Amino acid sequence: QVQLVESGGGLVQPGGSLRLSCAASGFNLEHLAIGWFRQAPGKEREGVSCISSSADFTYYLDSVKGRFTISRDNAQKKVHLQMNGLKPEDTAVYFCAIVADFQDRCEIGAVDRDSWGQGTQVTVSS
Repeated sequence: QVQLVESGGGLVQPGGSLRLSCAASGFNLEHLAIGWFRQAPGKEREGVSCISSSADFTYYLDSVKGRFTISRDNAQKKVHLQMNGLKPEDTAVYFCAIVADFQDRCEIGAVDRDSWGQGTQVTVSS
């Protein structure tokens, strides 16, 4: 079964940093476009960022631009989300998933819903 596994969440003070990692269980994500999503209590899941299979194209939600950076580590077969300047409104469960890769552009809105992992909790609070 295709499944992704998220890690790296935790409790951090406003202005702090975390690095989330997304790894594949049972397959190689090296040639797949991967997206990061988050869901806060009482809110719908939203797309935060994605990276194409070649890493040449990335997408960011407006509210995280300049603070979050998505990257691929093909040697470790992982996709990372570096989150700096964290704000309380970034508090959510973060998920990664396979997304469509059309002409080397990741499509954050086209998610392979069978690839959702369990998520990792990020809490930003003083």
